[in-house]
Amino acid sequence: MTYAHLRLVHPTPLAPSPAGRPARGQERSRVDLKAHPPDVRLIDRLGADFCIRHAMVPWKQIGGATIFVCAQPEAFAHCLDTLPEGFRRAHIASAPEGEIQAALLCARRKSLVRIAETRVAEHESCRTWNSRLGRRLGLCLLLLVGGLFYMLPTAGFTFLAGWAILTLILSALLKASAAIWHLRRPPPERQTPPHLRLCGKGQDLPVVSIIVPLFRERKIAARLVKRLGALTYPRTHLDICLAVEEDDTLTQETLAAAALPGWMRQITVPRGSVKTKPRALNFALDFCKGSIIGVYDAEDAPEPDQIHRVVDHFRSCGPKVVCLQGILDFYNARDNWLARCFTIEYATWFRVILPGLQRLGFVIPLGGTTLFFRRTALEDLGRWDAHNVTEDADLGVRLARRGLRTELLHSVTNEEANCRFWPWVKQRSRWIKGYAMTYGVHMRAPGQLLRDLGWWRFFGVQLVFLGTLSQFALAPILWSFWALPLGLPHPLVGIMPPGLVIGVTAVFVGSEVLSITVGVLAVSGQKHRHLRFWVPTLHLYFPLASLAAMKGFFEIVTRPFYWDKTDHGDFGVPAEDAFTPADPPRPHPP
Repeated sequence: MTYAHLRLVHPTPLAPSPAGRPARGQERSRVDLKAHPPDVRLIDRLGADFCIRHAMVPWKQIGGATIFVCAQPEAFAHCLDTLPEGFRRAHIASAPEGEIQAALLCARRKSLVRIAETRVAEHESCRTWNSRLGRRLGLCLLLLVGGLFYMLPTAGFTFLAGWAILTLILSALLKASAAIWHLRRPPPERQTPPHLRLCGKGQDLPVVSIIVPLFRERKIAARLVKRLGALTYPRTHLDICLAVEEDDTLTQETLAAAALPGWMRQITVPRGSVKTKPRALNFALDFCKGSIIGVYDAEDAPEPDQIHRVVDHFRSCGPKVVCLQGILDFYNARDNWLARCFTIEYATWFRVILPGLQRLGFVIPLGGTTLFFRRTALEDLGRWDAHNVTEDADLGVRLARRGLRTELLHSVTNEEANCRFWPWVKQRSRWIKGYAMTYGVHMRAPGQLLRDLGWWRFFGVQLVFLGTLSQFALAPILWSFWALPLGLPHPLVGIMPPGLVIGVTAVFVGSEVLSITVGVLAVSGQKHRHLRFWVPTLHLYFPLASLAAMKGFFEIVTRPFYWDKTDHGDFGVPAEDAFTPADPPRPHPP
């Protein structure tokens, strides 16, 4: 297909240049899509999402030729070969990209919403979750456990205690392995900054699109412009898409008052059957221009050279690496005790545990922000599950099931720690609910999951997901073992031999000492060194997660797709403090 096939709406043909490109200055007819809407049958044949991605719409067909209205006619010419045969006789007119998108949304709004909610295959999605069946199974499980404790209380307690201790031991082994590898990493090396390496090679930089879902953001939205404005990636290759729900007038008004720069765009997400972050991500992806797709949260403050590091990492690794997970940290760790504990927990997870999972070859459950994907792989995968409230962890499993890899990006994004009690419980309950639903979806066919992952990674999924859920659910039973080192009565002391009592006590005390050690190790850097003395207080912090677990398990059978929003607002933290640099992570050996 050559440019000679392209003609204007009027009969004057485009005059090709010697290089085969249309001559500059050639005028094109302008179409008023609001007054003259496109033919929806033509849109359906191509797909509204395809049209949005290429900033064009098939307007009319006349005499066997299709009139395309394009925002960038020269760029559209390159995709003519990918069109169905009946569309390759083309005439071109022009219209602004905003008018084209508005016309497509007006014509095929319901279709776009449905596609955004059903991108993931049905057998891999939570949307087929049967709440009624879940309530029945939950009731049966409660009756079974209650009956067991009523008829054989000692046996029931012994079984649950045995399972809790087993998961505790496995979790402790994972922490110990991760801590050992953390200590064995080589010291940091002086490296050429990524943007200098890229420029030195004379390589063209790819366009990177960042999706930032926003919902009811009154304070964060205005500061977001300043924080993302600190990124050093060239503005000509940076595409920031702010995804805002259609009925969220609060955020829309805030963004209007913030005066968005030209490299930021607002994408309005129409109403649908669910209102979740992954649904907004699915819808906004079609509007993105980049070959690399990133995700930030509203309160994020990434390191300025982070996008350069993303591009450099993707270019230096193999094609199987399709996802990068950055390190998350908090800029308000000094706000109160809850913020301090949250910061210690995040440091342990992102700086010790996740690198350990990567070295072990386990599936990496992704975090919800500072994620970067190769676009083609993300689209082939089906994007995000719009009905999963921990779409990030689910996507990490689906990536691994297809033999694709996630690697850690050694760049830090600072965000706001949830430092108020009830918002913290709501956020944690959503995470636990999502973990449970993700595990349930992928264990619908355990045999297939085993074939997809292999024995080792299948075991890793059981350890990370089932083990975590078990620890939250059975935490009260584990707490009862504090009676052993304190010399207090315990239900199992009378039936356990003395050697077993000593062994269980050693496991329990040893796991607590290990948790403190790993926590201290995680915050040993200069930025969070002051938190080392707060690590032992995590024993009072983690019981809050059991309260959140009860809320999450209850919502699984009552409101499985409900997204309990986390309120943010930089409480007590000046905006400029968000840019406090974190300690540079030590690089991992290849």
